[in-house]
Amino acid sequence: MSRNSNEWKERPQFPQTHYVSTEIYTSEQIFREEQAKVFGKVWIIACHESELVNPYDFRTFNHPSGAPLIVIRGEDNTVRSFYNICPHRGNTLLYDPVGNAKRITCIFHAWSFNAKGDCIDISRAKQGYQDRYECKDAGLREVKTSIGYGGFVWVNVDDDCCSLQEYIGDAMGLLDENLNMPLEVFHYHKAVVDTNYKLWHDTNSEFYHDYMHYFNRITGMIQPGYFDRKYTGYPNGHASVGSMSIKYDAYEGSQARGVGWPGLAPGGWVLIDIFPGMTFNLRTSVLRMDTAIPLGPNKLLIEFRGLGLKSDTPEQRAERIRDHNTIWGPFGRNLHEDLLGVKGQGLAMREGTDSQWVIHGREENMTIHDEGGMRHFYAEWSRRMGRPASEPMHAAASTQAA
Repeated sequence: MSRNSNEWKERPQFPQTHYVSTEIYTSEQIFREEQAKVFGKVWIIACHESELVNPYDFRTFNHPSGAPLIVIRGEDNTVRSFYNICPHRGNTLLYDPVGNAKRITCIFHAWSFNAKGDCIDISRAKQGYQDRYECKDAGLREVKTSIGYGGFVWVNVDDDCCSLQEYIGDAMGLLDENLNMPLEVFHYHKAVVDTNYKLWHDTNSEFYHDYMHYFNRITGMIQPGYFDRKYTGYPNGHASVGSMSIKYDAYEGSQARGVGWPGLAPGGWVLIDIFPGMTFNLRTSVLRMDTAIPLGPNKLLIEFRGLGLKSDTPEQRAERIRDHNTIWGPFGRNLHEDLLGVKGQGLAMREGTDSQWVIHGREENMTIHDEGGMRHFYAEWSRRMGRPASEPMHAAASTQAA
């Protein structure tokens, strides 16, 4: 039956771990705290090494902690990352999203830097600074950078962080055999959605919403093995979903596939979520990588990359691109439906709508329609934030008062 205002606001009759307050999706205060306590402490994918082919190739990256970054391949072939901030007067150094820069020169006062972050020229340095300030004092702020797990470039703005390998642990185990060859990005696009980054993660960590996707229902949900898959949680909030073979030929008009993926069964599907917002999604012939970059409590940039094997023949690459574009990519069968779902959540949960709770209460022995993946994520979120996601503002107010 319907509820009145008081009944609507009552806490769900579940354990505290099985629901969250919608304030974690809407509060500006919580978002600013997340930037420091979550995104400022973890490894984040900035790009893929195949997007930095030549020496001095760069990409700029808006790190979700708030730091603007330059990711650049040096003459020594090493990929490094730096703040995209001139140490002189704080100007942006590189404005283009991609490019090639042997010499990084600030447009404001012509200070220049190399791909190792060294300052190599200060205009009229002797006249203005005499011997008080020199190039050796003006290097760029370097950020920890590591390449791994399929050739992705990971960054961490915390100088005291653990290694990438320690952070990931065993979470990528299901893809060990699938990512040990050179890969290449063949498709990149991004979407900006009025929603919270955690809502996008939630969509990637539960499959109860397959009711939304006709394609998934026909090729997966009604097929043998669908409900046998289980979530596995790992330290640091990561999780994986067991593999199954998708019956693509159950969808009318589906085309036969001659290209698969090394180590993956025909029609195979493996999904791994890396906290707090990266998803490895390997399906049959294409690896899709989603990276969630929050721009605010209700504004999200999602970067989507489609990858194939660097060794692909032109015919193999063409088939991977076809599969990506028609099934898993921006013009595919279900991505637009996922985006519509999380945008609807963002619309309904924005501040002032009297939204109260989100329930993560389904328990099905950690199989595919269990909401344990979300409970695992919010346990890690709560640990890093220092309070439960079901009661986030009480502790925040106490901390502020102290």
